[in-house]
Amino acid sequence: MTMDNFLLEQFEANRARLTSVARRILGSRGEAEDAVQDLWLRLNRVDNARIENIGGWLTTVVGRLCLDALRARRARQEDSIERLEAESGGAGPVFAATGADPADEIAMADSVGLAMQAVLERLVPAERVAFVLHDLFAVPFEDIARIIGRSQEATRQLASRARRRVQGARADGGVDRARRREIVDAFLAASRGGDFAALLTLLDPEVVLTADPEAVRLGGQARARGAPRVAQLFSGKAQAARPAMVDGAVDIAVAPGGRLLLVLRLEMADGRIAAIHAVAEPAALLACDVVLLDDQPGAR
Repeated sequence: MTMDNFLLEQFEANRARLTSVARRILGSRGEAEDAVQDLWLRLNRVDNARIENIGGWLTTVVGRLCLDALRARRARQEDSIERLEAESGGAGPVFAATGADPADEIAMADSVGLAMQAVLERLVPAERVAFVLHDLFAVPFEDIARIIGRSQEATRQLASRARRRVQGARADGGVDRARRREIVDAFLAASRGGDFAALLTLLDPEVVLTADPEAVRLGGQARARGAPRVAQLFSGKAQAARPAMVDGAVDIAVAPGGRLLLVLRLEMADGRIAAIHAVAEPAALLACDVVLLDDQPGAR
């Protein structure tokens, strides 16, 4: 067997695991596949004699590629937030469709859960890489430290901090029902009134909005991140939305004429909305216990 054939065989043997690692870190099937493809190109350029452990080398390099992708994504988001803050006088649709693949959102929700996915989106890149590689794929801290360019102790601390945030993720974020209702009423009032500043105070700075495929079909956006972006999407909208008890928690429902079309499942942290999950798939709605509540359009 030639060395080229050996490398190809080893790469293919590890491809599924590498793709899984990249998808968990990046949260995107397309970006994960791009990272693995880039990994293959790099493997073909490296001095084969220098690779002692092909599996470890592949994991290390794909981790670095994902870290670079997360940092680039964060920089783009910060640029986008600055532009949105400057343009906040306009109002777009509540769920403006984008090119994001909704299948990615469902696959990630199935694999890590909505709550964990939302928390992962709020972690800084190094935290996210350290947590995913160590806690989900059992990569030693010694290897992770080389990937993120930190000491082993600093890497342990990053993973520990991320783990606490993931384990502490709760749908209500410790907010009692009365306070949760106040936040929901204020969010609906600010949305309907186009009060962008009020929306920003109600949303966690790193809030994540996701939508299932049916919500996207109805005109939704598969994913948005950051308070300015999410506030822009809701400002001046939500006219048909109402507060509702959804599986025992105060959330938001859209049910014109009493026909349930969509629910917004909310996650809260420190008295703010940290994640919004738009659910419109008929099977998912049937599985929800939804009770519409009296609306308070003037609430603040």
